Amino acid sequence: MIEAISISKKFGKLKALNNVSIVTGSGQSIALVGPNGCGKTTLIKCILGMVVPDSGTIKLKSESIATGWKYRSIIGYMPQVGRYPDQMKIGQVMDMLTDIRQSPSSIDEDLIKAFSLKGLYNKRMGTLSGGTMQKVSASIAFLFNPEILILDEPTAGLDPVASEALKEKIAAEKQKGKLFLITSHILSELEELATHIVYMQDGVIMLYKTMEALKVDTGENKLSRAIAQLMTKPAP
Repeated sequence: MIEAISISKKFGKLKALNNVSIVTGSGQSIALVGPNGCGKTTLIKCILGMVVPDSGTIKLKSESIATGWKYRSIIGYMPQVGRYPDQMKIGQVMDMLTDIRQSPSSIDEDLIKAFSLKGLYNKRMGTLSGGTMQKVSASIAFLFNPEILILDEPTAGLDPVASEALKEKIAAEKQKGKLFLITSHILSELEELATHIVYMQDGVIMLYKTMEALKVDTGENKLSRAIAQLMTKPAP
């Protein structure tokens, strides 16, 4: 569904992405991992159109994303830290986004119900705890039934019950053939959710393979140990 071809991006002297290529398909849940500053966030922002690569092409369903912005309508994005107008209430944010999208027939309120958010609709965004803000961001990511979901540290700040609800939702939507790109520093959760892993270091994709193949290649049964083994290897 998403194809990145020879993507490079520099910020001043920093080469954030160095000739990165990746092809993804429907029904995959891809764990995007690597040390801080490895290029994960830059790659995500390039896919979302928030950062323009210096070179290379990104395609979604075989169409270059450089030709327009409508492709974003099939992507749900959950940032690591959500930013919303402080004075708006939760319900107002949901109503505003629904009005902008103008697609009420495709509304997915599963997470709104699972998180009991409607009882909090009168709370202002500026008063919310970090955990409640994460619930809002997660609910928005899934709200319009997108085909692709990009989730950046999705369970950070969530209580155990909410975290399980979100993981169950991811598993259910993956079964419908949706594509997930997920970053997380909680490797045990990625082990539960991911079918494939992309490991990045110094702006380069070091590997892209199934979770099963990674464990076979490293001889490790736990994802954390397999990743630790990879992190000791220098970039090519």
